Amino acid sequence: MMLKRKPLILLCYTVFMLLSQSLKADETPAASFQVQVEGKGKAIILIPGLMSDQRVWQQLATALKPDYQLHLVSLAGFAGTPALAAPLKLTQVTSELAAYIQQKQLKQPIVIGHSMGAFLAFQLASSYPKLTGKVIAVDGLPYLAPVFSRDSTTTVAQMVPQAKMMQQYYQQMTSAQLAESAEQGMAIQVSQPEHAAIVTKMAGTSDPATVGAVIAELLTTDLRGEVHKIQQPVLLLGAGGALPSDSMRPAVQALYQQQINTIPQAKLDFNWQSRHFIMWDQPDWLLAQITDFIKE
Repeated sequence: MMLKRKPLILLCYTVFMLLSQSLKADETPAASFQVQVEGKGKAIILIPGLMSDQRVWQQLATALKPDYQLHLVSLAGFAGTPALAAPLKLTQVTSELAAYIQQKQLKQPIVIGHSMGAFLAFQLASSYPKLTGKVIAVDGLPYLAPVFSRDSTTTVAQMVPQAKMMQQYYQQMTSAQLAESAEQGMAIQVSQPEHAAIVTKMAGTSDPATVGAVIAELLTTDLRGEVHKIQQPVLLLGAGGALPSDSMRPAVQALYQQQINTIPQAKLDFNWQSRHFIMWDQPDWLLAQITDFIKE
């Protein structure tokens, strides 16, 4: 009987070893993003916006890393980071960020996101409220569409046709056309030519299909009904420097405020001189806002 049981024992051992190897493989970095870690201290996760990577945070990172451990995220398909075989989904990024926090044993890390990255910060904090610490949204919202419609009553159903059209439009682009498109919209993005050059370069090394898929997802995902689940304080920072008229400020401020009204601990502040990339246009103001909020 013992001779007959040896093959079974060997088989069980082999299966166990294969499972162990599989589990080790699963511990590799997430498929949807790469992370660069700098500094020591309380953990901060920094998520860039559409067609951007961790370079947008370098100036801020230099100021923060003496006191904090920074986890600088670069998403697949943006700014030269290799794209996934299937279109990137922000829901996948969110779940993999949660897994990353758990794997690295980060204790309620502060999450800072710019634009699309701010959307991801809202999604992460509302989907996994016990995992995350304070949230800082740098000119990014729980729902993108009202920014374009200038109407807080805009719904996902209304945006579906436009989202499909936008996705198809970007899928047909070349990388050079993507860079050209980004350059045409630079007036609302940044003030300085050197920063405009970085934005254009990042766009030109992004994957058009990924960009189109993510824009469509942003236009058809409304987190305003979810953000009330966020348990930690939230700071939303708006950039109003590209507005054509000062008379538009009250309406823009009201639109931003509407998106965070259900969050138990949330506040809004605007910089009326800065364009969309606040980290470049008003770096000192941004750093002061972040450090003050973290220490509160």
